[in-house]
Amino acid sequence: MTLPTGNEGLDVDATVRRGGFTLSVAFTVPAGQVLGILGPNGAGKTTLLRALAGLTPVADGRLILDGQVIDDAAAGLFIDAAHRPAGYVFQDYRLFPHLTVADNVAFSPRARGLGKAAARAATRHWLGRFGIADLAGRKPAELSGGQAQRVALARALAGEPSLLLLDEPLAALDARTRLDVQAELRRHLTDFAGPCLLVTHDPLEALVLADRLLVLEDGRIVQDGTPAQVARRPATEYVAKLVGLNLYRGHADGPEVTLAGGGTFTVPDHDCHGEVLIAVRPSAIVVSTGPPHATSARNVWAAEIAGLTMLADRVRLDLRGKPSALADVTPAAVSELSLGPGGQVWLSVKATDLEVYSRPPELKPPPFILRTFIPNGGGISPDTFLPSPVCGRDPLGAAATDYRRAWRAVTMD
Repeated sequence: MTLPTGNEGLDVDATVRRGGFTLSVAFTVPAGQVLGILGPNGAGKTTLLRALAGLTPVADGRLILDGQVIDDAAAGLFIDAAHRPAGYVFQDYRLFPHLTVADNVAFSPRARGLGKAAARAATRHWLGRFGIADLAGRKPAELSGGQAQRVALARALAGEPSLLLLDEPLAALDARTRLDVQAELRRHLTDFAGPCLLVTHDPLEALVLADRLLVLEDGRIVQDGTPAQVARRPATEYVAKLVGLNLYRGHADGPEVTLAGGGTFTVPDHDCHGEVLIAVRPSAIVVSTGPPHATSARNVWAAEIAGLTMLADRVRLDLRGKPSALADVTPAAVSELSLGPGGQVWLSVKATDLEVYSRPPELKPPPFILRTFIPNGGGISPDTFLPSPVCGRDPLGAAATDYRRAWRAVTMD
C-alpha cells in the first residue's frame, strides 16, 4: 500500500505491546532529521526501535515510511525485518563473530538483494568511508570498541536504508573513544538522507547529535522539541534531572506562584496563569549562611544541607527546604562558609533566573484511535482535540503540527 506523494520521512501512529508493557505513540520524522529518543529505563525506547525495524509488529495503528505502509495492524499488513529498508545499529553492535569485517559489512547489501559484485563494491566504499579498509580481513574479536562501532555503522549504511535506527551506539565505548567517534558519527548522520532515530541516555550526546528530541516515559511521549527547547523547559522531573535543572510545579496567580511542594516564588511579567512549571539552574541559586540583606533577589528562603557532591570544578549542594533545591558553589565557598551536611543556609534567586512556562497538556489519543471511531473525521477539526494556546504560545508547538498533519492523512477520502 502506498500513500500519495509528498510523504517523505517516517510517520508513526501506533501501539506496541511486549508482555505487560504498552507503548502508544504518534509522531513524524522528516527525511534528513535526526530524532533523539530519551527516557528512563523501561520507557519504551528499544521497543519503539524494534517495531520500526520489523522485529516486533504493532498491535494497533500503523507505520509509514516514505509513503509506504510497512506495518498496519488493522489491514494485516506487515513487512518483516529482512525486507524492511531499515539499518539498525545495536548497542552491542552484534557483529557476526565468524565473519570478517568485510563479510559483516557485505551482509547488509546482500540481504537487500544485491549481487556479489555489487555488494563487494558497496563494502569497499563504506570501509573506505569509515577509514577501516585495513581491517577488512579481521574478525570482530580482533577489533577495539571504536573499530567495532564503525563496522556496525558501515554495515547498517551499506544496505542503503531509507531509515536508520541507532540504539545507544556509543554506550559501549570508553570516554576518550566516545568523544572521537561522536564527532565522526555526527558527520555521517549529516550526510544520511533519510530519517534517523537515535536512542541515548546521554544528554550531551543528544544535544550534539540530534536535531530534535522525543522523551518517553511509561510508554508515552511526554516532551517533543528541539534540544534547546527541551534543555530550557523540561516537562518532567526526569528531563529536568537529565539536563541538570531544578523543576517545580506550581499554580500562578499574577506574579505569585504557589509551589506544589511548599513555598512560593515571585516572578513578575511571566504572562502565565494556572498550572505552571518553573525551571532554575543550580548555578543561579545563591547560598549564604545568614539572611541576605544586600540583594536584589525577590525570592529568599531557608534550607538545610542534606548532602554535597563534587562535580569537576564545582560542588553541588542537595538542599532541603520549601522548596528543596540543588545549588552549585565553588570548593572555596564550601571551605569559607563551613558548609556541611546538616548545616543551615539561606537561598536566594532572582526572578529573572526563573523560567516560567505552562505545564504541557496531556497528549490526546493517537490519530489511529480517531480514525477507528470517527470515520472520515466526522466533520470534526483536529483542533477540537488540541488544547488552546496558553501564555501566548502553542503548548504543543511542533507536536501540534505533526498532529494536524496526521489528522489530514487519516481523514482523507
